[in-house]
Order: sequence, then structure tokens, then C-alpha cells
Amino acid sequence: MEQGIVSTIGQKCRRCYSCVRECPATAIKVVSGQAVVITERCISCGHCVKVCSQNAKSVESDIDKILYDLLPTKKAIAIVAPSFAASFPDEYLKVPSALRQIGFFKVADTAFGADLISPLYKEIFENNGSKTTISSPCPAVYNYIEKYYTDLVPNLAEVVSPMIAMGKYLKNNYGNDIKVVFIGPCIAKKSEYQDTEVEGIIDAVITFKELKVIFDTLRIDLNQLPESEFDPPHANAGKSFALAGGLIKTADISSDILAKDVIIVEGMEKVEEIIQDVAKNKIKSEFIDILFCEGCINGPGIDSQLNYYSKRNKIIEYVETSAAHVDKNVWKSEIYNSREIDFKRKFHQKSQRRPMPSEEKIKEILARTNKLEKSDELNCGACGYKSCREYAIAIAKGLAEEDMCLTYLIVKLETAYSELQSTQEQLQSAEKLASIGQLAAGVAHEINNPLGTIMLYSSMLRKDIEKGVCSNRNVEDLQLIIEEADRCKNIVSNLLNFARQGKLKISKIDIGKLIDGIIKSISIKPELKDVFINVNNQSDAAVIDGDNDQLKQVLLNVITNACEALEDSEVKNVNINIQNDERFITIDVVDTGCGIPEENIKKLFTPFFTTKKMGKGTGLGLAITYGIIKMHKGDIKVKSTLDHGSVFTIKLPISLSTYTTISKLGV
Repeated sequence: MEQGIVSTIGQKCRRCYSCVRECPATAIKVVSGQAVVITERCISCGHCVKVCSQNAKSVESDIDKILYDLLPTKKAIAIVAPSFAASFPDEYLKVPSALRQIGFFKVADTAFGADLISPLYKEIFENNGSKTTISSPCPAVYNYIEKYYTDLVPNLAEVVSPMIAMGKYLKNNYGNDIKVVFIGPCIAKKSEYQDTEVEGIIDAVITFKELKVIFDTLRIDLNQLPESEFDPPHANAGKSFALAGGLIKTADISSDILAKDVIIVEGMEKVEEIIQDVAKNKIKSEFIDILFCEGCINGPGIDSQLNYYSKRNKIIEYVETSAAHVDKNVWKSEIYNSREIDFKRKFHQKSQRRPMPSEEKIKEILARTNKLEKSDELNCGACGYKSCREYAIAIAKGLAEEDMCLTYLIVKLETAYSELQSTQEQLQSAEKLASIGQLAAGVAHEINNPLGTIMLYSSMLRKDIEKGVCSNRNVEDLQLIIEEADRCKNIVSNLLNFARQGKLKISKIDIGKLIDGIIKSISIKPELKDVFINVNNQSDAAVIDGDNDQLKQVLLNVITNACEALEDSEVKNVNINIQNDERFITIDVVDTGCGIPEENIKKLFTPFFTTKKMGKGTGLGLAITYGIIKMHKGDIKVKSTLDHGSVFTIKLPISLSTYTTISKLGV
């Protein structure tokens, strides 16, 4: 989207919708939660800038243009709006000196432009007839009318603003090559000077806020500068132009409170109301003086901590102070000598109204946001629109999205949360069923093999007994049956150890001695006769707290697995490293075996997962090991490289004095 005078800084926008609520032109569209300014609809009033607490609105700036393009020409003239006294309440008489110091060769009072156009307003008022004329110095007002009340364009007074009048005066007197920079409280002036009707009269526009940025950048300290006056021509009554009704006073038009011919309006809401009434022919007054803000003293470009009334008093103080310096004869002469300058302009219809959606469409959108009955329309304003109906219309016009409605969003979130909880419960149930299925499959698989052997050899033995035949082979078969039955018993026993709740029988354990005993017991196995087991004990912790039998089972499982991993390795080494710190003892079991594939490492502690050959393992050893270590408030980790070996690291607390009874499944 094209960037205009005002735009949104996306990363700062927080879905507060204050700007949506404040915008009189409905020129802000929420897209994915971001309040985006629609350039062609924007009237540049700047009210969205004033209400944005996150400073998420950016205003087009001419600061660089002034500093790097205009001032170096040595032909730049600054014209300052009379409301500057409200923005610089303590140093306003020093502002002209500061502007000269930064490079302006002249500093003039824009208020003289108001004096220049006041005769035209007086003439319009006196010769108006029955038509209601709307004043045109405020660009936010005529932008609003040109775009949204096009039938009232003929009612706009075809007179330039004081800013344009002053620019024309200066270029007429000093030449078209001079550069005129307007400094004021109004953001809408930035759109006005680019208007094709008056293009080329003003070369740049900045607000008082931006002027303070320039002063800070160039390190201009107003306190160190002398007071000074503006360069001629000096303004007379035009200085009151910044106040509501100032134009009427400048044009010497009667504004008696009982007079019906003149209405003075200030403030966004009142402006909207009066324009609507004029459009509906409810107003019969001949002349309406309108300022979109509460006078120019409350414009969005004013940077002041003063309240409205204090600002107003500062302007009045400035008007009274400077009045003494105005030579009325010189002033009249300047006005007379400028009589040939054309201070008229045209306004044009630039309609931005979008077609009104049908009643069916509005009801459809209201229904989508759960507003099925009139009572469902809360009209809370949280979305930025005055009513649910206006909000639905904005959606239909493509200016809003459904997730802006707070109540709808809350209900939507509650529904989503409820569905999420239901889904989580279903997943948990599915996980339990999957675990049960996995457990059942594992038990069936592990027990089925020895049971098959038992049944086969039992059947063969029974036939031999029936035939009355008995031999040494029968004894061997009976021994095999006993071994396979014993294997079934071990599988069931391991399964029960893994599943049931139990208690640790805590005692003092010398880990070094425990490991030495385990190594002696497994070293006598014929299949491990080629395995070299080395213990490197660097621990100064003589004993730790733990369950001797269960930790023996842990270490036996891990060391035995390390030895069995060496079956096909040329180098058959197992190194056991023991060390400790103040709280934990660490045991590394390092083998030079085949290693573990990366995809299998996460499955190692899963019940019934094994990579051993058929009949060599139940797949419960490491699962039980994991449970016992976690019961001891310890940890076990694995690192492995294929064809190079694995490292199992067991970490156990030295003291378990605070854990006397711990669940075996207390992971």
C-alpha cells in the first residue's frame, strides 16, 4: 500500500484500535492486527497520531529536505504559525533568533497571510446570498469535504489559507527562486502544500515537534539566544487566526452569540456534526468558520505540556505583546500593495465513499460475529467503531476484519481452548492405549518365543513317555524346558519391577567397590574372556546414598551392554571413569563397540526396545535402569558414534538424605 502523510509502524502497533476509533474518515484498515492507514482515504488530520500511545504512527518529514536542500541555497524563508507561542511557552520570543541561526535569511509571521485574505472573507460574507459558506483555511476540513461530502464542495470558500497567501506574498516580493518553509502545529498542512491547486508556493512544511528535533540536532539552545521580532511584514489581527473564531475577527465579521448568520465550530466531533447538518440542509447560517482541532493551538504538531486554556492564554499574550510593534500605516500599505496577488483557489470532488452494503450483507456479518439478535449487539466500542452495526458495515466495505470484535474474539478463544483441551484429552487417551498396545505386543513377543520352545519340547517329551522311551536326550529337553520357563519368569519379573510402585532401601554405598564386584562377576563369563575392562576412579567421594541392589542392577545392565556391544569389534575395551563434584558423582561407561544409530538413541529407554539378537534381551533393561536412576534423582545420557563406540554417562547425587521413600516411577 502506498505510504502517505501518515503511516503505521507495524512492529509498534498493538491492536488497541484507538486510531480506528479516532479517525473521522474511516481511513484506517486493520490487516492481520495492524492498523494500516489508507492513503487515498486519509484527510491528514493527525488525530490518530495524537491518540497512539505506542508511537506507532509515522508522519512524513521534510527535515532532511530543509537541512540539506533548502538551507544551503541561502534563500530559505521561514514562516511561523502564531500558535508557536503555545509550543514554546517560555522561549517563544527567542524562536526567530534560533531560526536565523540555523540558516534562514528571513523569518516571517504567517499571520500576515491571514490579514491578506481577510478582505476576501468579508466580501464573501457580505455577498453570499442564501448559500451557507464554509471557511477553507483548515486543510483537514476541506480534505474531509472533498472526499466524503462532495456535494458540499461548492460551499467551500474559494480562498487560499494564510500559509499559501503568505507564500504567494513572499515569492511575489522576493522572487520565485526563494524557498518558503512553513512551521506550524498542523500535519494536514503537509498535504496542502502538495495540492496541485497551490503547488510550488510552499517548499516544505514541518511541525513544531520537528522544529525541536532540528534544534536538538544542531544543538541550538534557546536559553542562550536573544529575543527578537519577526521580519516584516508584521501581522495585525491575523495573529488571532490560531484561535477558534480568529478568522471572523480578522475579517471583521460580527460573531455575536445571538447572531444566526455565523457559526464558529472547533473540534473533530463538532466538525463532523456540523458538516452532516449542512449536508442535510439543517443549517441555514450564511457562514461557518471551522477548525478541525480545538483551534490550531491544539494541533497534533504542538509539543507542549500546557492544557488548552494555558495554550490559549499564551497566544493571547503573544498577540497583545506584539501588537505594539505594528505600524498600522505600514501594515495598510503592505495590504494595499498586495491587491493584485491572486488569493483565490478551487476545490474538487475526490469522493472516497464506498457503496453502502445491503441489509442482508450487514446481518450476515453480524451473525458471523455471533450477533444474531439486537440484544447481542453490545456496542462496546472495543473494536474502534461506535456500534456493532458500524463495525459490520466497515467489514463489508473492506475496512475492518472480524477478529477486531473483542467479545467475538473471547468466545472464539474460549471455544478454541475447549477444543484444545478435548484434543489433549483424546491424545492422552490415545497415548495410553498406544502404550498398553506396545506393552502387550512386547510381552506377547518376548514370552511367545520361549513358550513355543517349551510347548514343542514338552510335546516331544510327552510322546517319548507315552512310548515308554527315556534317554539322555529327554533329560536335555527337560533342562531346556526349565531354562525357557525360567526366562519367562525373568521377563515377567522384570516387567513387574518396571511397572509397580516401590521404595528405595537407602544405605551407604561405595560405588568403586560396587563396580569392582560387578566386573568380577561378569569377567568369568566365557563370551567376555577377550574383553578388557579398565576402571579409572578419580572420585574422592567414598560413599553415596542409594539402594544397593537397584544401583547394582543399573551398573550391571550398563556394563554388560557395553561388553556385549564389543562382539564384532577388533578392539574390545570398556573404560569406566568415576569422578565427582560437591553434589554429584559421575560414572562414564565407554566402549569401543559398534555404536548406536542416531535414530535409535531416543528409543533406548523405551520398554521392549532392543537391538540385540533374538533371545538375547527383553528390551526392559535400560527402561528399568532409567527408572531407578530417576528414583535416585539422577540422570543418564548417551553419546554414540557408529563403528567407534558409545558413552553412557550416569550422574547420581552423593546425598539422598531428604529422599527416604521415592516412587520408582517418580521421573
